[in-house]
Amino acid sequence: GTMDELFEAITLIQTHKMKPFPIILYGSSFWRNLSDWFSDELLSSGLIAEKDLNLFQICDDIDEVVSLVKKCIADGDCGGE
Repeated sequence: GTMDELFEAITLIQTHKMKPFPIILYGSSFWRNLSDWFSDELLSSGLIAEKDLNLFQICDDIDEVVSLVKKCIADGDCGGE
């Protein structure tokens, strides 16, 4: 997906227009800087809440991706709030 799709998905979950679902960002070397920016800039400036950092997961292992999706399906723990 694109950054536009990422932010759209996060926004829909934050505004309760969509139930939480796993937002999995594969490849920490690509996504880590964005995640750090969320923490270092947006969170520290009060523009997002700490719980917003739980709306997505960064993974490097395909087995972890599968596990996160299975956990969501099995027990409804899909990240988010």
